[in-house]
Amino acid sequence: MGTVKAICVSGERGVQKHPVEKAGFAPEWGIVGDAHGGNWHRQVSLLGDEKIQAFREKGAQVDYGAFGENLVVEGFDFRSLPVGTLLRCGPVLLEITQIGKECHSHCEIYKAMGDCIMPREGVFARVLEGGEIQVGDEMQLAERTGVRPFQAAVITLSDKGAMGQRRDESGPAIVKRLEEQGYQVVETLLLADEQAVLQKQLIRLCDQRQLDLILTTGGTGFAPRDVTPEATMAVAHRNAPGIAEAIRAASMRITPRAMLSRGVSVIRGKTLIVNLPGSPKAVQESMDVFLDVIPHALTLLRGEGGECARK
Repeated sequence: MGTVKAICVSGERGVQKHPVEKAGFAPEWGIVGDAHGGNWHRQVSLLGDEKIQAFREKGAQVDYGAFGENLVVEGFDFRSLPVGTLLRCGPVLLEITQIGKECHSHCEIYKAMGDCIMPREGVFARVLEGGEIQVGDEMQLAERTGVRPFQAAVITLSDKGAMGQRRDESGPAIVKRLEEQGYQVVETLLLADEQAVLQKQLIRLCDQRQLDLILTTGGTGFAPRDVTPEATMAVAHRNAPGIAEAIRAASMRITPRAMLSRGVSVIRGKTLIVNLPGSPKAVQESMDVFLDVIPHALTLLRGEGGECARK
């Protein structure tokens, strides 16, 4: 259980947030009147008061709201809470959607102190149930009723697609198939075949958004710029070769050229990443192989499943 120490808002992006005594929270929007509200996953930002106090002890003169946080709460180490955690504060119900953030350009605090705590200690949430929160209100963890749907991202790798010279048909086909199976596809990306760019996005989606599944399409062949497997292996914590092997084995019964696919399947944290071929037909055939099996794997990665052994 924690206590709300400050509520901070700003009516304009790029302007430091300022403390207010109370604020209204709108479902699937955020704080009423705050510039960062909207139909996205980072509606409300939260930061532990203990982290701010520790930063102040280093000599930093920072007010509440200086880190861009909306809610300052005493008693919570937010970074230790996984994505999907529910937080209840009076009538308001929040769901954590992202851990930490990327610092695109160093803020004034960083320039003065050589450090900023928000990128590593802050979390973001969306508003599930609205109402009013006042300074001094209590916040506590809330239990979830039912099972949280698996969350996924789909990444298409194509130089021509990224330049607008080719229509992406494989990415939407994957999204449609996943949604038909009950997955929440929370992000879709169309990227050029650049290893560093793909690695950066994979790390963000695994570490900050903590997604269950990432499916890539394209960039798995022998062409010089086909670097999807290299990028995927570079971010992997553990190998999961069986899925990629099963896709190749099944595809070999359709075309001998399937042996030329270099796609891999790996695990980073609690996220499964699977490389799929680039063509819409091959994407569908590949998903036929594993889509009914991986819910068990994703449940195990969440730490919610049992043993894999057959009896």
